[in-house]
Amino acid sequence: MLKMSGLTKRYRTGDLALREIDLEVPDGQVMALIGPSGAGKSTLIRCINRLVEPTSGTVFLNDIELNALHRKGLRRARRNIGMIFQEYALVERLTVMENVLSGRLGYVGFWRSLFRKFPRPDIAEAFRLLERVDLDPMVDKRADELSGGQRQRVGICRALIQNPLLLLVDEPTASLDPKTSRQIMRLICELCKERGLSAIINIHDVQLARIFAERVVGLRMGEIVYDGLPDRLTPKVLTEIYGEEDWETTIGGEKTGGGDAGENEGDDEDAGPHPEKERLAGMI
Repeated sequence: MLKMSGLTKRYRTGDLALREIDLEVPDGQVMALIGPSGAGKSTLIRCINRLVEPTSGTVFLNDIELNALHRKGLRRARRNIGMIFQEYALVERLTVMENVLSGRLGYVGFWRSLFRKFPRPDIAEAFRLLERVDLDPMVDKRADELSGGQRQRVGICRALIQNPLLLLVDEPTASLDPKTSRQIMRLICELCKERGLSAIINIHDVQLARIFAERVVGLRMGEIVYDGLPDRLTPKVLTEIYGEEDWETTIGGEKTGGGDAGENEGDDEDAGPHPEKERLAGMI
């Protein structure tokens, strides 16, 4: 479904961030991208949706060559690529509902988006997504009133309301405590399975990658040095990816996958009363 061939990125400083990456991600696969800081993980993700322009190589999403697209064509293609950011990238002064609906900006006209007049089906889908991630009582709260775990769930909903084919996830747990990190990773994987989505998750936590991902790709200095199953991340492999360290404790846990969806409550604050949905009628 996603295919990269010879993908290379060299910055103007001369630094080589990616060196001829060849990688395929089939439909429905959740892949973890691991490696030390500066290995090129974030650059790789951003080259796919062209937030960073590759120097050379090709990226195909199904039969569309993404790096050959211009303006309007690129905007259309980006509808199929949801992005979940490390720092959430929410508009702090907007409500949870408004932030989720911003994921539909690629589909509604300029004036509708300017005045936040979204179609009824979009609003109904936003409610469904927020209910799925246990945030439906908080639709009317401002983003700056939320905890880190809650903000990340809003970001997940914003990405999913695009109805994407592919999710690009950049360090979704970097700012979260261990329990919430597991809940967010579990939620992302569950939603991908429910919707048949492919996902590339850039993550520093090797243990989370081992527990939740179906496949792990390790980068070092812009090159792929490992591509395989999570349970084959031996101390030798981790040394090749990261360098010398005592890796026995890192790989000590067992891969459990999915888990109990009931853990989704996390460190979230008291949700409070459910706001009246009629208040959102002005968006229509």
